[in-house]
Amino acid sequence: MAILKKVKTIPELFKYITLDFGSKQTKPVLKYKIDNNYVDFSYKQLYDETENLALGMVSLGVKRFDKVSIIGENRPEWVFSDMAILGLGGIDVPLYPILTSESIEFILNNSDSVGIIVSTQFQLNKILKIRDKCRKLKFIIIMNDIETTDKDVYTFKQVQQKGKIYKNENPNLFAQSLSIANEDDLCTIIYTSGTTGEPKGVMLTHKNIISNVYGAHEVFNFNESDTFLSFLPLCHIFERMAGYYTALSGGCTIAYAESIEKIAQNMAEINPTIMTAVPRLFERMYSRIKKTVESQPAKKQKIFNWAIEVGKLYADKKRANGVIPISLLLKHKVADTLVFKKLREKTGGKLRFIVSGGAALSRELGLFFEAVGILIIEGYGLTESSPVISANRLNDYKYGTVGKPLPGVEIKIAKDGEILAYGPNIMKGYYNNKKETDETIKDGWLHTGDIGVFDAEGFLIITDRKKHLFKTSTGKYIAPTPIENMFLASKYIDQFVLIGDRRMFITALIVPDFESLKEYADANRISYKNEKELTDMKQIYELLEKELAVFQKKLAAYEKVRRFTILDKPFSIESGEITPSLKVKRKVIEERYTDLIDEMYKSMD
Repeated sequence: MAILKKVKTIPELFKYITLDFGSKQTKPVLKYKIDNNYVDFSYKQLYDETENLALGMVSLGVKRFDKVSIIGENRPEWVFSDMAILGLGGIDVPLYPILTSESIEFILNNSDSVGIIVSTQFQLNKILKIRDKCRKLKFIIIMNDIETTDKDVYTFKQVQQKGKIYKNENPNLFAQSLSIANEDDLCTIIYTSGTTGEPKGVMLTHKNIISNVYGAHEVFNFNESDTFLSFLPLCHIFERMAGYYTALSGGCTIAYAESIEKIAQNMAEINPTIMTAVPRLFERMYSRIKKTVESQPAKKQKIFNWAIEVGKLYADKKRANGVIPISLLLKHKVADTLVFKKLREKTGGKLRFIVSGGAALSRELGLFFEAVGILIIEGYGLTESSPVISANRLNDYKYGTVGKPLPGVEIKIAKDGEILAYGPNIMKGYYNNKKETDETIKDGWLHTGDIGVFDAEGFLIITDRKKHLFKTSTGKYIAPTPIENMFLASKYIDQFVLIGDRRMFITALIVPDFESLKEYADANRISYKNEKELTDMKQIYELLEKELAVFQKKLAAYEKVRRFTILDKPFSIESGEITPSLKVKRKVIEERYTDLIDEMYKSMD
C-alpha cells in the first residue's frame, strides 16, 4: 500500500502520492487511449497538469468552498479537474454525461455551482442551452481543444496557460492550498439519480471518503504492481472511491477503458489485475460464453461442462479448508489447460479479483466465474455511505451475500428488516434538503431503504428495497429483485421487471436478448422482418414461457409469474426507465406501460 502515513483529506492524499511516493516511481499513474494507442501519464504530469488548472481557476475567481461541476467521461482530465477543485479547498459536483440539459440546470442551480468543466462539444451544447437560467454559473471549461467565441467559455489548455502565468507571481500557492481543507469540510456533492422524485445532493466530507478508502485497504490487498481498468463512471461514488482514490493511494496504475462496448478489447490490451464492475458486465460475459459453447460440437460442450463442474468442486474444497485431493488437482490442471486458461486470457490473463457493486450479483454467476479462476468479490453500499457499508473478503466470502461490515462501520437490522448503518462514512446530509436528511439519518444511523438479514456466520444478505416490496391483494409480501435476478440467468432474457403490487397475481415485462432470439428464430426457420414482429410471434412467447417454467419451479405459488409481455425495445437511461447505475425505475415503467400491464390482468381472476 502506497499510503505510509495517515492522511485526512483528498488533497493531502494527492500531495503525498504525487510529490512523495510518485517522485520515486518510473511506472505511470494513469493510462489513456489517444489515437488508438494507450498513452502513459507520470506522477509529475498528474501534479503539473492539476496545478496549472487549479491556478487557472483561481484567476477565474474560484475560491475556497466554491462549487464547480464536472461532466465528462472517464479520462485524465476528469482526475485533473477533481484534484484541482479539491486542492483549492473547493467542492466538486460530478454529473452523469447522459443527463439532459434540464437535469443539469436543476443540479447547477441546486448546488450553487460557480463553474462547470465539460468534456466535449456535445456536453458544451447542453450547458449553453441553459446557462442563462443558471443563477451562479460564471464560467465553462472544455476538456477537448475546441475553438469557441462564447463569453466566459475556455478550453482546458487556455485555463492551464492562465495557471502558468499566475504561478509566476504565486509559485507556492497551490502546494500551500493542498493543506487548507479540513477532514470535516465538504468534499463533494453527488446527486443521486433516484428511482423516484427529484435528485438529491448527497454531501460527502473528506473524512467520509477517506475513511472508506482506508476501510477498503484493510479488506483488499492493493499493491504497486496492480493495474486497475476503470470503466464505471467516475461521477459515481463506487468507481470514484474504489477505482480512483483507493487505487491511487495503493500505488496502482489506473487505465481508462474506452467504453463498455470495447471493454473486452481494452482488457486484452491492458492486462488488468483488478477491476470494479456491476453484475451486468458478468451477465453479458456469461451470456457470450454460453452462446459460444452452445455453437460448438457436442464433444466440446461436454468437455466444457465437465471442466466447470471440476472447477466448482475445486473452488468448494479450496474455500472450505484448502485441502484438495491429488485426483482433483490433476483434473483441475487438465480443465484449466483445456478451458479456464483460454477464458481468462480474454480478460488479459492477470485478473486477481473483481469488486462488484451497484446491484445484486447472482450466486450462480459468482460460482461460475470462481470455477473459471476469476474471483468476484461483492460489496454493498450507497452514495450516502461513501459508498461501502459491507464487503466480502478475499479469504472470507460467500456468494449470495454482500459480506461483513467494512472496518469502522456498524450495521444493525431494524424491526421492520431495514438495514441501518453507522460510521465515519455516513454522509453529512442532503444539500439544501433538511426534510429528506432528517428522514434518512436518525440518531446518526443511516436508514438505507434496503431490507436484509445477517446469516449465522455474520454475512449480510440483501433481500430487497423497502419501497419495492410487493403486497399482493391476497396479503402476501413479495421481494421482486431476487426473482428478477433469477430470470436474468436465461440467455433469452436481457431485462426483466416484475409487476404485482396490490394485484391478485404476479406478471412481468420482459425485454428479450434479441441476438439470442434471432439465433433461435433462424435455427427454427422462423421468418421475421424486424424485432417488433419477432417479439409478437406465438413461437417466441412459447419459448419464453418454457424458460420461465424451468426457472420458477422453486418459487412459491404466489411468487410465480402467471402472465408476461415481451417488449420490442430495452429500458434505457435516456428514456428515464433506469438510473445511470442501472437500477429500474419501477414507478416510471409502470406508468409508461400501464395499458400493457392492465391487459395482462384482464379476463383472469
